[in-house]
Amino acid sequence: MGQINLEQDIKPLSEFRANTAALVKQVKETQRPLIITQHGKSSAVLLDVKKYQSLLDKIEILQDVQLAEKQLDEGKGIGHLEARKRIHERYSG
Repeated sequence: MGQINLEQDIKPLSEFRANTAALVKQVKETQRPLIITQHGKSSAVLLDVKKYQSLLDKIEILQDVQLAEKQLDEGKGIGHLEARKRIHERYSG
């Protein structure tokens, strides 16, 4: 995701309403998120769909890693040699 340009990527809700199509086009072209403000405070973020899906994919991977680390801490893991043995048994027959 591109770094936010403070002059171009933060818009008040009123400007977003008035220029929705142009701002959506900007997000698609620049691949940067658009911060929408309301009453001078950040309120929402507009992301390109591909960037949003990429973020969801990364979160899912990180959650899997976190779960795996928790399982290892609880002694639920297996060693490298045992893992190799199981894989070999499963796919060599």
